[in-house]
Amino acid sequence: MLEGASKTFFHLVARSGALKALASRYGMRREGSFARRFIAGETVEEAIAAARRVEAEGLRLTLDYLGESVASLADAEAATRGYLRVVDAVVASGIERNLSLKLTQLGLDVDEAIAVDNLRRILARAEPEGFFIRIDMESSAYTEVTLRIFETLWKQGHRCIGVVLQADLRRTDADVERMCALGARIRLVKGAYQEPREVAYAHKEEVDEAYGRQVRVLLARGTYPAVATHDPAMIALTRQWAAEHAVAADRFEFQMLYGIRRDLQAALVADGFRVRVYIPFGREWFPYFMRRLGEHPANVAFVLKALFREH
Repeated sequence: MLEGASKTFFHLVARSGALKALASRYGMRREGSFARRFIAGETVEEAIAAARRVEAEGLRLTLDYLGESVASLADAEAATRGYLRVVDAVVASGIERNLSLKLTQLGLDVDEAIAVDNLRRILARAEPEGFFIRIDMESSAYTEVTLRIFETLWKQGHRCIGVVLQADLRRTDADVERMCALGARIRLVKGAYQEPREVAYAHKEEVDEAYGRQVRVLLARGTYPAVATHDPAMIALTRQWAAEHAVAADRFEFQMLYGIRRDLQAALVADGFRVRVYIPFGREWFPYFMRRLGEHPANVAFVLKALFREH
């Protein structure tokens, strides 16, 4: 109950314009500000600097240019141009060429066809430069349309793309099979969105059981799956199952978020596993930040104290 209440609280806060304005003013104003625990910065230059530090620790990376649920074609166009600039900056920097994006950031809520065209524009710039693009998953309202768009692009020959599935959704067992049949690269997460009980598991034990079940399928039949979790129990399960079934460490990777469990990231690298860190950045960081905090009830007091201390 506490976990669900915390998630609900932070999703409500994420939609608060007043708190977003306050956080945007103070959350990134200096090193050590409360949001920089999870966010690399607001500019691509800050993200690239963070990426260099991550690579120096033997970790892989994905840049996550934050933004979602744009409400106009003009905003979708701006986000698309922003991603094209990110592609160019990454190429110039020499860091690993790996990006994550959301379809609502490209205008899915406004016009699906234009959102797909915007994605194609990004792929046209990124694919020749050797990028891998992960299409992120949003709330359950977007699951089917996201997978349908992904399948369309895949069948058109785009092989530099991957997708995310959320273990807390009741439909995900079938979606794992669906994506494995394509040969697509799947990133498996537990799920950070507040979902109705009829579409998602309500209890942590159910989500953990589903996650473990799906990890086993991905390790057995998936194409270079990404096990995205900070949960030591899920990591231990993955390691044990891979060892028992002779799944080599180069056939999958662990993924974690910037600023979370750096000790665990380092330990996995030391043990010979591949670990990728998602590095979020951009001015639209507040909703992402709230979802991250909502995953841990103890963070309710942390964020409020930090926010008003900065103020």
